[in-house]
Amino acid sequence: MGAKRRPNFLLIMTDQHRADHLGCYGNPIVRTPAIDGLSRQGLRFDNFFVANPICMPNRASIMTGRMPSLTGVRHNGIALSRNHANFVELLRDSGYATALIGKSHLQSFTGEPAVNRFKAEPGLATPPEPLRDAHKDHRTGAAYEYENIMQWPVTAQSRHKEDSFYGFDHFELVADHGDRACGDYRLWALAREPNFDKLVGPGNALPDQRIKAPQAWRTAVPEELYSTRFIEERTVAALEQCALEPSKPFFIQMSFPDPHHPFTPPGKYWDMYDPADIPLPASFDNGDLPPIVRMREALAKGSDPRNKQSPFAVTASETRDIIALTYGSISMIDDAIARVRAKLAELELDQDTIVIFTSDHGDFMGDHGIMLKLLLHYRGLIRVPFIWSEPGRNADIRPDLAQSIDIAPTILRRAGIQPYNGIQGRNLLEEAEPSSLVIEEDSQRPMTGFDRPQRVRTLVTRKWRMSVRDGEDWGELYDLENDPQEVANLWNSPTTLARKAELFEELARRLIQLQDRSPLPAYLA
Repeated sequence: MGAKRRPNFLLIMTDQHRADHLGCYGNPIVRTPAIDGLSRQGLRFDNFFVANPICMPNRASIMTGRMPSLTGVRHNGIALSRNHANFVELLRDSGYATALIGKSHLQSFTGEPAVNRFKAEPGLATPPEPLRDAHKDHRTGAAYEYENIMQWPVTAQSRHKEDSFYGFDHFELVADHGDRACGDYRLWALAREPNFDKLVGPGNALPDQRIKAPQAWRTAVPEELYSTRFIEERTVAALEQCALEPSKPFFIQMSFPDPHHPFTPPGKYWDMYDPADIPLPASFDNGDLPPIVRMREALAKGSDPRNKQSPFAVTASETRDIIALTYGSISMIDDAIARVRAKLAELELDQDTIVIFTSDHGDFMGDHGIMLKLLLHYRGLIRVPFIWSEPGRNADIRPDLAQSIDIAPTILRRAGIQPYNGIQGRNLLEEAEPSSLVIEEDSQRPMTGFDRPQRVRTLVTRKWRMSVRDGEDWGELYDLENDPQEVANLWNSPTTLARKAELFEELARRLIQLQDRSPLPAYLA
């Protein structure tokens, strides 16, 4: 009798997608039957959190199984080093076919200069360029330009001649978001519609008087040319290619840039949900943290442009508009997942394939009256969906604490591969739950509500969330059992002083545990 075949993996990722924006996580409005079906057939983790609530840092942590402070990807604009090991490379080395279709964001998109640059000090000799950083691996050059939208399409073909992209033998990339997404996707769309560039962006939007929310426009891009459809079609093609070698296991990452802002679901998905049917979040008008107060003041004065990446305050009608459009994008993704799952069954791959669903981080989505992400670690931002659907494994709802850094070691051990030294997290299928999790975030630039860039460390337990800030005289402490909306900040409450001290000690111990154990020593001494 031959050895049992190693499982295939299909990792499906969305972008800026809260856990409670799925039917299987209790949302009564958004329609997600395909994802809900995965949940009914798999393990659904109800307390799954990010390592960092921003795209590049958390995606690097998913790839490596290591915290952002260890990967060095502290915020957007710092690429994951090609010198850092990741779990896809181990799968590839072990004989897996590997493919990435869609958003990677392990490297920067914009090509714009960073805010935090090395500044020469008057009166001192300035170090030469190679010695200006503690790390000599500066993560620049041709190997780090794969996702730079300023380089497309000039270098597209040469990129795909490379040996691999972070362990992916085959990769078709989508950079940016909404109907402005580009990369390999844009080349695909131009091949089908030579005038595609005249369909994208707010300047080419279709007229619509119903929606007046910031960063929202009715795209002229038809459904069949939208990035979600590209990712669906090319994932199907990758599955068909893998089916030609049935003895070779595969790992495919199907990664959508939606429902991340701007909010531009195409065709029928634009008005699939009526904003009038969308209830406001329970915490909409609550919360008095200093940055939220200042964001509300900026909204009243009209001084916040609200067209960038930083969070901003919103009105009630804008909140309903944006949530309705977000639901439309999610339903389009769900339809794509349904068709990919049907193709898995058609190719008779479904019984050998573990399907995993998650997102890189959430969104405030009107909680406390603000939108987007950054620096305020409310559950809507830091809690994401995670579903592990494996044929033959009993379905269950898992309440234990879990985190993005757990994905890599879980996949590797399920594939029968020993993880590398320095990987963090745990095997979600076998290892015990930790008592707490740490979430890290450093910002590159100031934003509305803050006078300077921030460094935040958050401790999460099943009952509490505590966020500590460098250089600020305020913090956050919430009793999640009695205050799930995180409205009553107990940071300065005399009734929680003992609990706060216990959580500080827990945070200190967790930070010690998360210190790096790489590299391995060469000798005893």
